[in-house]
Order: sequence, then C-alpha cells, then structure tokens
Amino acid sequence: MHRTILLLLALGVTLAAGCGSSGGDAQPQPGTAQCSNVAQKQFVLDSMRDVYFWNTLLPETVNLAAFASPEDLLEHLKTFSPISPVTDLPVDTFSFINSAADDAAFFGEGQFEGFGFSFRSDPVATDDIRFTRVFSGSPAAQAGFARGQRIVALDGLSIAEIGAEGVGAVFDRSPLEFTIRRLDSSEFVVTVTKAVVTIDPLPQWRVIDTPSGGSVGYIEFATFISTADPVFDTIFAAFRQAGVNDVILDMRYNGGGLVSTAELLGDYLGGDMFDSFVFSKTLFNANNSASNRSAFFSRLVNSMSLSRLVIIATNGTASASELVTNSMDAYVEVAIVGDTTFGKPVGQVGIEFCEKILRPTAFQTVNALDEGDYFGGLPVDCPAEDDLALAVGDDNDPNVESAMTYLATGACPVVAMPAQQKFAVTAEVPQLDLRGSASRQYAGVF
Repeated sequence: MHRTILLLLALGVTLAAGCGSSGGDAQPQPGTAQCSNVAQKQFVLDSMRDVYFWNTLLPETVNLAAFASPEDLLEHLKTFSPISPVTDLPVDTFSFINSAADDAAFFGEGQFEGFGFSFRSDPVATDDIRFTRVFSGSPAAQAGFARGQRIVALDGLSIAEIGAEGVGAVFDRSPLEFTIRRLDSSEFVVTVTKAVVTIDPLPQWRVIDTPSGGSVGYIEFATFISTADPVFDTIFAAFRQAGVNDVILDMRYNGGGLVSTAELLGDYLGGDMFDSFVFSKTLFNANNSASNRSAFFSRLVNSMSLSRLVIIATNGTASASELVTNSMDAYVEVAIVGDTTFGKPVGQVGIEFCEKILRPTAFQTVNALDEGDYFGGLPVDCPAEDDLALAVGDDNDPNVESAMTYLATGACPVVAMPAQQKFAVTAEVPQLDLRGSASRQYAGVF
C-alpha cells in the first residue's frame, strides 16, 4: 500500500514513507485492492505507528478483523493515547478521518455543508442551548435564526427530552424542524435543510478612537482559512495609516484553521519589529524528528509595530487561535479577555488514501521560549461575560469594554461574573488548524 503525506511542501519537508509501503508514494486508488476495507484498516494502523505523536503508546498487536471500518479502528487507537502523558487529561479527541473533497472545500474556500450556526449550552441548565453566531447567507440565517435565540425543541422533542449530549446527533438530520425562542420570548417553528455554507473569516474590523486621542484596531476573526489572507493586507494598511499600535483580536468562537494563515497573521502583527525571529516551533515524534521546523516572522509592507495585543476568547477558542496568542506572548504584552481558551497545542498531518484524508495527531507546537504545554487552555486575564443579547464587537459588549479598559488603564475592570461562566461552545465547523503550503496543498492540521 502506498501513501502521500502532503506536509509543509513549500518548505521542502516531508515525513518518512513508512507504513510498509513499496514502490513510490502513489495514493491508494479507489476501486482497487489497495482500497478494500481490510487494506484501508491496515493503512490506518501502519500510518499511526509511523506518524502518531504518541505512537509508542499504541498496542503491539491489533486484531483488524474486530473493527468494521478504518474509522472504527482509529477511534480504538485514539483511546491508547492520552493528550498529555504527564496529566490525567482525556485521550486524543483530535485525530479523525474525513472526505478529501470536504477537507479541501472547508480549508480552501471556507465551505461546509450544514445549517450555519454555532451554539453554547449552559453547564447547569443543560437544556438551555443558544445560538452564539449565525453565518450570513446560511440556511440558519434564511430561517430567521439569530445570536442569543434559544433552541426549545428539535423535531418536536424538547432539549430535556433529547438530552443535551444527544443534540449533536440530532443536528446530523436534514431537514430538521426547529422550535426557536426569540430574545423577546416569542417562539416560532421552522424546518431547515442543510446546504453549503460559506464562512466569512473576517466578519468585521474597525479602528476605535480612544478618549486620549489614540487608536485601537479591532478584528473579529471567525476561522483561519485562506480567504482571510488577502483581507489582512487591507486591514493592516488601515491600521498603519491610523497609527494603531494596540490590537483587539476577537477570536471568541475561532476553533482554528490553516496554520499558514496563523503565521501570516503573525507577520502582520509582529513582522515589522521581529523580522527573522522565531514565531513558533513544530515538533514531531522520534520517527519524524527530521521534519521539526521553526517558522519565522517576516516583515511585510503593512506589518505593524505592535505594542499590546488583547485576545477575546472563550473555551471555544482553539488551535491556530491559541498558536497566535502563545507565539505573540513571547514578544509583546498579551492579555486574554473573556474566558480560558480550549487547550490544543498539538496538531495533525494529512495523509491521503482512497478519496479520504487521515489526520492523526502528529506534532506539538511551542513558542520562541519553548512554551506550549497548554492542554488546560491559555488562562484568562480579565474575565468577561459573552452577552448573547448584544452583537459580537458591539461598543457595549462586555468583552470589548473589558479590552478597552485594560488598554486604557493596564488593569482589568471590576466585574460581577456569574457563578457558572464555563459554557460549552460548539460549532458546526471543525476545531482544527491546517498546515498548508504556499500552493495551498492541504497538509497537516494543528
């Protein structure tokens, strides 16, 4: 069986072929013996033994016949691999197998098939599930869904009857009947069918004038995908013209995306001052240590002279979002407003086979100070409520107010926080970071 690992091709870095391959690295072809169910399971097992970050913890013997599919096998193998061998944190929840076409559509164009919303559930009142955002032009938006509305029932069953843990399975249905409660407590019922949703990675940005006469740059960043790349230059050109030195980066629902986009954002934030300094380091297992690499800041035409960076976060802020936060923290003053982040300092490579992509967790990242073991999340500095009655980035948004107070005074505002602030923030889009080459070939995910 053959395989191709599309990892960091622009840098001339690939991982060893491994997997018992012979005769080059052609992708296993659908409709051939290479892609029989048995062969696919063997492929997944061999790949995991080669590139998996915790491959030394995998069992020596695996009965492939005990698993119905390569996906089932992967779920089994993940249970042998703690997220951090020195902690009691859960086993690997990041490795997965996806359709190659879906993978390319999401990371290349920001497209996925779904309803087009993210939501959060209350940890105490588990039947209280509310929309945190609704993507423009999506089926959810067309159905009248909006931030802050509550999902009362799905296909006629209340959330209590379904059980909060089962809601995700119900969302797999399409069409699906929703009973929705608006902010004014009125309700409506609508049936919604999934369709292709296109994410705007940068829904809004602006320059905020301060009472002292200065300027602060604000960016709402939804996800790290390649369609964000050309917009950065427009944003940072405006920031430079306005004399912006402090930036508020609102990534409260940003679950990750392309690491190449994260590195480009780093160039705009820090390239002017830290050109050629280390932005981040990527470290693989012992089998593939030759692929370890460092990413460096590069000065661009509109790179800014950043003084302070405020990150607005929730526990849905993950992966590439955390990579940027952790990497910039080695060089400038960084404060996190809102909540502690998700905690994902590890990532996946992409291995194509049989019109699928296997994405095993294969590397970890650290910043220039070799800091990166944040499996418990990056800690919040200034707790603030995510008020769903207000639009993201509103002037009265508690997160924006807290960020602006911090920048004005150097201290967090005194706020009365709810006793339970930890919400489960969930999105239809994956919490991933994709390490892609300059030619946008799809490689590892972080």
